[in-house]
Amino acid sequence: MLVTLFISIQSFAQKPGDWQLEKMPVNLETDFALSALPPQLRQNATVYLLDPKKGYYIAHKGSNGFICFVTRTEWEWVEFRQDDAAAIAYDAEGARTIFPVTMDVAAMRATGKFTPLQIKNIVMDRIKKGIYKAPSRTGISHMLAPVMRVYPGKPDHHDVVTMNMPHYMFYAPYLTNADIGNIPNGTADGPVVINPGAMWLGERKSPYGFIILLAGAPERAKIISDNKGLLKRLIDYKPYFKAEMGKM
Repeated sequence: MLVTLFISIQSFAQKPGDWQLEKMPVNLETDFALSALPPQLRQNATVYLLDPKKGYYIAHKGSNGFICFVTRTEWEWVEFRQDDAAAIAYDAEGARTIFPVTMDVAAMRATGKFTPLQIKNIVMDRIKKGIYKAPSRTGISHMLAPVMRVYPGKPDHHDVVTMNMPHYMFYAPYLTNADIGNIPNGTADGPVVINPGAMWLGERKSPYGFIILLAGAPERAKIISDNKGLLKRLIDYKPYFKAEMGKM
């Protein structure tokens, strides 16, 4: 109860304009979103861009079933930030089952009528009612961008960090690190399970778990080298894209 009360107070204590996001330059957001995908999938992928006043919209309609976008709000941490930005891509199954949550969260934030706590509660309620469903088959989410600015994945840490961590994510609804033989907190080398929603819904109750596998060292080096221009553009746009570069 104390935790819930603290988060409730924290959510309502935010300034009235905190929900408002700045629109990224279209070309930069497009290139950043596409960088989440392997090069061979980019041309025919669907690209979603974010209109801070409305939510996500299709900027380019693809044909291969893959989508990509830049996420700016993570409902699990119950706060609105201006410096949360990561490029993500889903296959057709992820686009069908996981991306609708991202779209709805962005649309709710864009109205300025919801607090982070209200958005979290709405998402949780829809998961419990089966409105948001788990992936029905194994699939993949690519996060191969050269940089991402995200929460470090621990519910007691609300700071975001900028990391160079290209990786692959395989849908793993309701799994835990114990299920794949990793240590309980998932910090050992090798594949790990992450499921931020579990910190609110409970272990094995959040449908959006992923097995994360880091790209190999040669692949990571090539991604950084091939995207030097994009990295510079991102850093020129917002210096926080440079903070803690190289952290894994």
